[in-house]
Amino acid sequence: MKRAFTLIEMIISISILSIMMIFLYQSYALLNSSNLLLKDELTTIQSQELKKKVLFLDFSMIINNKANIINIDAKNNAIFLQSKNSIHNKINPYITYIVKDSILYRLESFKPFLKPNLRFGNEFVYDSFGEVDSFKIYKSKEKNISFLVNINFKNQNNISMKINSF
Repeated sequence: MKRAFTLIEMIISISILSIMMIFLYQSYALLNSSNLLLKDELTTIQSQELKKKVLFLDFSMIINNKANIINIDAKNNAIFLQSKNSIHNKINPYITYIVKDSILYRLESFKPFLKPNLRFGNEFVYDSFGEVDSFKIYKSKEKNISFLVNINFKNQNNISMKINSF
């Protein structure tokens, strides 16, 4: 006498396997969507931390303790300085932070910036820090120079830092 699975047993086992696969697929889809959400959040945090690092290094590595802060309007400043920090592999670049059309730009050049003029050309390399509501810098009048930098972003966390230059 031969023993084998009946047709009903095969249909039941395929049905159970199908139900298990549906739940596994739903779990997999949910895992993918949560991974995408976490990836976006991680990218935002890394971007914010990079901005803080660049700001800190620019202000803490100022050459000759010279930084010229200009009031653009009630909510925004511009700053001109020379730093040992460079994103674009320049040696002791001149750096300017300026707001134009509610976007904060970091300009890096071999030549000093003489006025707060933002015409994009070959003289400098620029990086966008994002859309801001205000960009304020306060400089101490003490012997050891320190700066208070306050950036209010529109769609991100704000940055407030006190930075002492070396």
